[in-house]
Amino acid sequence: MKPAEVRKLSNDDLKGEAIRLRRELFDLRCQTTTEKVADNSRISKARKDLARVLTERNARAAAGKKN
Repeated sequence: MKPAEVRKLSNDDLKGEAIRLRRELFDLRCQTTTEKVADNSRISKARKDLARVLTERNARAAAGKKN
C-alpha cells in the first residue's frame, strides 16, 4: 500500500485497515512458529503498511486538535 493510497482512505477505513493489518501480522507470526510461511517478506510489508496507516491516523488526529 502506497502512502498516497493511505491518504485517500476515510477515517473509518483507516481504522478497519489497521485492524486487518494487525490480524494479518498475528497470523503471519503464528505461521512463522509452525514454519508454514510461504513468503517471509510479507511480514515486513505488513509492518510497514500498518505503520503508514497509523501515521496517517495520528497526523489527522493532530490536525484535528490544532483547529
